This record gives sequence, C-alpha cells and structure tokens, in this order.
Amino acid sequence: MNIVLLGSGNVATHLGRALVDAGHRIIQVYSPTQAHAMVLADAVNARAIDDLAVVEPNADVYVIAVKDDAIAQVAAQLPPSSNGIVVHTAGSVAMEVFAGHAERYGVVYPVQTFSKAKAVDFSAVPVAVEASDPATYTALARLGESLSTRVFPCDSGQRLSLHVAAVFACNFANHLYAIGAGILREHGLDFGLIRPLILETAEKVMKHEPEDVQTGPAVRNDIGTMQRHLALLDGQPDLAELYRKLSERIGRQSALKT
Repeated sequence: MNIVLLGSGNVATHLGRALVDAGHRIIQVYSPTQAHAMVLADAVNARAIDDLAVVEPNADVYVIAVKDDAIAQVAAQLPPSSNGIVVHTAGSVAMEVFAGHAERYGVVYPVQTFSKAKAVDFSAVPVAVEASDPATYTALARLGESLSTRVFPCDSGQRLSLHVAAVFACNFANHLYAIGAGILREHGLDFGLIRPLILETAEKVMKHEPEDVQTGPAVRNDIGTMQRHLALLDGQPDLAELYRKLSERIGRQSALKT
C-alpha cells in the first residue's frame, strides 16, 4: 500500500519502519515541525511535509499517529480530495472521531509501549482493528496481518477497556518500579538488586493468571510486616497511602479466592 504517515513520534516511528519492512511504501511523513518530519522521512525514504494542505490525495491509507487530543484536528484538516482510508492508532479515542471527515475510516491499534531508542518485534505485537464498514475492515486487517501474527477485531468500547488495562499493567507498573528505585536509592541500594524479582514476576504472568501468582504480605495478611513497611514510609504520606490502598485491594482479591 501507499501510505501517508501523519505524525513523527514513538508510535509513528516504529509503525513506519514496520510498514516499510513489510513491503509498504511511505510516501509522506507529516509533522507540524519540519525537522521532526525529516528525521522519520529519511528513515523510511519518504517526503517530509509540515503542511496538511499538501498531503498526497491518492494514498491508500492515511495513518494518524499523533497525541490523542490532536487526532480530530488533524483529520479535519486533511484535504477533502483525499481518497484513501483514514485511521488512527490510539487506544482510547473512538473511531467516530472521523465521522464527517472521511468516507472510509478505522483504527489500527498496536497493543505495545514504544520508545524510539528500543527496537520492537512488530510481528509479536497484537494489533486491534476497527473499521467503518466490512470492506474497509478487510483492507485494514490485511494491513495489520502484514505487520503482526495476531490481528483481531475490537470495537471502540473494547479498545478503551484494553487501553485502561494497559495503563494499569504497564504505565502504573512502571511508576511503581520508579517508586521502588527511589526507596532503594534513599537507603544506599541499587535498583539492579530487584530486577531479577521483576523479571520473575513478569515471567509468571506469561503462563498464569496474575491473581493466581500474587505474593507478598498483603496476600498473607501479614499485619506485622505491613506495619513495619508503613513505618519506613512514615515521612512520605502519599506513598504510605498508596501502600495501604494497594494492600487493601490485594487483600480483598485474595479473600475472594479462598
């Protein structure tokens, strides 16, 4: 397919490279900052543009990979002569954001966290697809299947729930890693000491349901240990409250299983 990539951030960068590797052609890369567009355009052998008025009208697909709150604005500024399918890549934005701006539209949502500095094997990334009509779904599913071995239909409500789950399991979990690293630094210890623990926990949930492999003092209702932990956090009331809330939640979930 001939594709116009609207965006130059983390998702656009990984997706653009994966599309080229799959045999598609990126004909333009758009960013409101020309220098940003040029970096990605050079990587995928495309033309860099910073003006939506010069978007190629005859592309097969227009992929909007920008911040969630900018998707509607970019879609509204696409030239009315654009003939291809317009899609976005966001987890929490309904497909209907395109209503009135395109005849054929949809969503191609890669369920992964992306950083420009770290390569991702796109073939292992689940890709959620939603479309305005069956023919468009077929086209987008084929596009997804050229990138990934796991492509699945997912409506806007399901995709929102998937995104919320991902925020808890990925973004919030990473913030908890940062909290752990901070506690260790305060006591002269290195974060590397708990990396094997993090890896073991992650490997367990690859084979088991998370609630089945939950460990720790909250599961055991080990009041003494939890009180000692809270005493250590006495000078950080926000962390102490977070500790209490999470421990209470784990305890309630554990009680339901017994």
